[in-house]
Amino acid sequence: MTTKVVIASRNEHKIDEMRRILDPAGLDLELVGIKEFPDLPDVDEIGPTFAANALLKARDMCAFTGLPAIADDSGLCVDALNGMPGILSARWAGGHGDDRANLELLLAQISHVATERRTAAFHCAAAIALPNGVEQVVEGIMTGRVIDSPRGDNGFGYDPIFVADGYEITTAEMDSAGKDAISHRGLAIAALVPVLSQLLS
Repeated sequence: MTTKVVIASRNEHKIDEMRRILDPAGLDLELVGIKEFPDLPDVDEIGPTFAANALLKARDMCAFTGLPAIADDSGLCVDALNGMPGILSARWAGGHGDDRANLELLLAQISHVATERRTAAFHCAAAIALPNGVEQVVEGIMTGRVIDSPRGDNGFGYDPIFVADGYEITTAEMDSAGKDAISHRGLAIAALVPVLSQLLS
């Protein structure tokens, strides 16, 4: 029997990415975004960690819809900025989700930092919450470095300025399959597959 699962995000790029990663797993899921629930209130991401925020969103979406909910929280942690923007990644420049402003501010803040010290990592926590109260969180990390200027169009957020370890192209220059195989979200959602299989069976 098909199980309807809510992906707790308004970010269509993120929803598409999650669907793309979960589809090959062969789970009998109908994945829906929260646009199907127009009265759904926004969740205040007040947790101190990616895991806490992911769980807050999944828990609230599950409570509101009565359906299993998947949520993630992710961001870029730059060593030269003491791990920031971290959980503030989506609103680093002030407004939520202004990718260009966030990216430009970050580049300005590390403009004086030598190339070899521009190490960074993308972190992602993915959470699932079920109506019976069962919850679980998994995490994924992609390490790499921040470059001087944006390259590539196949991505969002900080993808155009991030080069993963072992690569010379940004994650915005990768095709979707290549990025999914190594990305923080790809790793986290892949780790969620056996959890989903067990919890929803």
